[in-house]
This record gives sequence, structure tokens and C-alpha cells, in this order.
Amino acid sequence: MIKTFVSAAALAGLASGAQAAEVQIAASGPVVELTVMEEVDTAPDLVTISAGVQTEAQTAVAALRQNSVEMRRVIERIKALGIADRDIQTTGINVNARYDYDQASQRQIFRGYMATNRVSVKLRKVDRTGEVLDALVAAGANEINGPDFSLEDDEAAKAQARASAMKRAQAQAQEYARLAGYSGLRLLEINETITGNGPMPMQREKGSAIVVSGSRMDAPVQPGEVSTGVNVTVKYEMTR
Repeated sequence: MIKTFVSAAALAGLASGAQAAEVQIAASGPVVELTVMEEVDTAPDLVTISAGVQTEAQTAVAALRQNSVEMRRVIERIKALGIADRDIQTTGINVNARYDYDQASQRQIFRGYMATNRVSVKLRKVDRTGEVLDALVAAGANEINGPDFSLEDDEAAKAQARASAMKRAQAQAQEYARLAGYSGLRLLEINETITGNGPMPMQREKGSAIVVSGSRMDAPVQPGEVSTGVNVTVKYEMTR
């Protein structure tokens, strides 16, 4: 699905020397500038899940050792599911003292130490998301974040959005030219900004999305669609 947004349009009068310096090609006639945003919604093919183990003990050493044993079990389970080593990455290990505030004495009471170990897991088969989530919890993970859906390669989606943006921009510019009494256009400048499907992809869940789950016991997950878009700013000179 393609979504179009025309965010700005401006007509300039006869281009002066200062105006001409702002474009790559000098213009002698009126200039129309348009900024068009196009988004393409696509089914995701990559899922990222964050899984962690949190443990508590009276000493920092005991908390970390216990955590290491349980986290190793989680990682072994991830690998047993067929997830490649390159798709499993440790994202943080923390050991912190834990205190509770005692209202009666109005002071902090030491309760022990908390150790946390987290990994990021990439799934290249979206339909396994529910199965993997269930397996992680069963293996001992007590912290789960995600899933985050994205495209491994969004070049085709960006190309589709780019072509649609340029077509819309030209049509809009032609309309402005006609309204101003001109019949043609000469392209002066193009600037592009990419949106979506980056490190933090824009996610849009659709009601028609399927539930990806290997069995009725797995966590129900809806992948929806992710948006990849471009912002294109174009300048045209109006010609007779």
C-alpha cells in the first residue's frame, strides 16, 4: 500500500541572483517547490526480540553466578531452535545492589543483589515468533521485550515510494504551473530523506494480519506491516 502526503508547496517569483544560488541550475522564471512524502506498507520479514534473565541473591557473586547458569540455559535453547550465532547478541549484563525503603525507620534497607543478562535475538522467519517467545520463557527468560518487526532489505520498498513521490510531485508542480499561466516545467533540484525501517522502524499493525503461532499454546503475535518511506523535495522552473 502506498500513502501520499504533500506537506508543503511554495511559488517563488522571478528568481534573483540569491535565489538562483540556492539551486543547482539557475532559473529565470518562477519556481515551484514541493515536498512530498510517500510511504509503502510491506509485510515484515525480520523480527527482533529481547530476552533476559533476572536473578537475586545476597551477594553480587552469587547473583551473577546464578544468573549465568540460567542465562546459559536460555541461550542454549535459542540455539536449539535453529537460530544462528550471528543472530544472537548480548546487549547488557548488570549487577546492582537492591534496597527497600522502610517507612517506619525512614531509611534504606539492603535486600541483596540483582543480576540481569539480556540478549537480542533476530528471527528471519516471522511465523516462528510465537514459538520462540514461548520457548524463551519456558527456558527461564523472565524479561521479554518486543517483538520489533522490520525489513531486512527495504531497497525495493524505497524505490517504489521514490517513484510514486516523483510522479506525484511532478503532477502537483504541473498543476501549479497551469494555474499560474505556464505550460511546462524544468527540473532544478531534488532532495530526499528516508523514513521508516531504520534502526527504529515505523510499525503499523493491520487488522487483517494473521496470527503467527506454531500451536494454540504459543504466544499470539500479529506482524502487521512496516512502513518505509521517502520525503522528496523538488524544485521546478515554470516555462512557457
